[in-house]
Amino acid sequence: MNDPWVPTPMTVREVVRETADTVTLTLDTSASPFAFAPGQFNMVYLFGQGEVPISISGHADRPDELVHTIRGVGPVTRPMLDLVPGDVLGIRGPFGTAWPVEEARGTDVIVVAGGIGLAPLRPMIYHLLANRRDYARIVLIYGARQPDQMLFVDELHHWRGRFDLTVEVTVDQGTEDWFGPVGVVTRSLARARFDADDATVVTCGPEVMMRFVVHEAVRMGVPQDRIWASMERNMKCAIGLCGHCQWGPDFVCKQGPVYRWDHIAHRFAEKEL
Repeated sequence: MNDPWVPTPMTVREVVRETADTVTLTLDTSASPFAFAPGQFNMVYLFGQGEVPISISGHADRPDELVHTIRGVGPVTRPMLDLVPGDVLGIRGPFGTAWPVEEARGTDVIVVAGGIGLAPLRPMIYHLLANRRDYARIVLIYGARQPDQMLFVDELHHWRGRFDLTVEVTVDQGTEDWFGPVGVVTRSLARARFDADDATVVTCGPEVMMRFVVHEAVRMGVPQDRIWASMERNMKCAIGLCGHCQWGPDFVCKQGPVYRWDHIAHRFAEKEL
């Protein structure tokens, strides 16, 4: 990792518009290969505006590029929607904990994502598919509010065409040209076929969604120490000094964002923690 205090300038190589308010930016790191683990994040600095924590959404086996999927929701991320190839961003990182790619070896792996939560999980999906023989059944369940808010549509079609991966996509509200399932992701999880006694469940999305996903997974027999979730908090420094992301005794930028569920389940019973 580079100096954690100093942003490294990186040039935008490619911009892909995912939805009306979300883009995927590929940064050129060929001059300085960038290593990270699936699930980690960077602090992304837009010069003159500020910086925000953004999960890495690219392939960990491609050190010559760094990929971030960004939803424009504030004064720093909204201008990022207008970036073009050749523009420069500052990067600090990588930071945080990673998805359990080693712990999951040999098990059925169930990936449950909601909305923008598919972006932090995409590096893990890439890893699972690149090392397919190391894992048993792989199931991807993805939910979006509406069809036009889905991320990585082309990849979802490609993944669904594979014979070694089960993909279930659902939306909260369908449209006249949507012919897929309508409903919450927990319904798809309840229908999924996997060995609950020997499964690893990873989830990222709105907290209320993850709460119900974990409840359903536990009901199906998945042990809580085989479930991981990625938590979002207001991270500012990314190295545990500023205190903005404190969650109970933890700083999410250091002890998270990926947590094993049995380590954090008790916190969800406490209001406004």
